[in-house]
Amino acid sequence: MSDLVEQISTYLERGSGLISLFAVLIIVVGFVLASGRYAQRFRTVALAQNFSQFKVDLGRALLLGLELLVLSDVIETITVKPTFGSLAVLAFLVVVRTVVSWTLTLETEGRWPWQPSVEEQGHV
Repeated sequence: MSDLVEQISTYLERGSGLISLFAVLIIVVGFVLASGRYAQRFRTVALAQNFSQFKVDLGRALLLGLELLVLSDVIETITVKPTFGSLAVLAFLVVVRTVVSWTLTLETEGRWPWQPSVEEQGHV
C-alpha cells in the first residue's frame, strides 16, 4: 500500500511540474500572440484602442497562466509534505492572481469585478 501511495505522489509531483511548464508556455505564447496582434493592428486601429486591446490580450494570457500556476502549487502543496513555507507561497500566489484579475477588470472594463457591467445594468 505504501508503494502505491509513493507512486501516486510521484505522478502528482510530475504532473504539477508539467502544469507549471504549461502555464509558463501559455504566458509566453500569449505575449507573442498579443504582440503580433498589436503589430498587425498598428496602422489600422487608433493607438489608444490598439494598446487597450493589447493589454486585454496580454492580461488574458497572464490570468490563465496564473490560474494554472495556482493549480500546480495546490497539487504540490498537497503531495509534498506541507510546510508553512509552501502554504505561504500558495497563499501569496492566490493573492497575486486575485489582485491581477481585479486590476485587469478595472483597466479593461472601467469597473471593479463585483460591480455590474453595462449589459447587466441594462437588464435590471
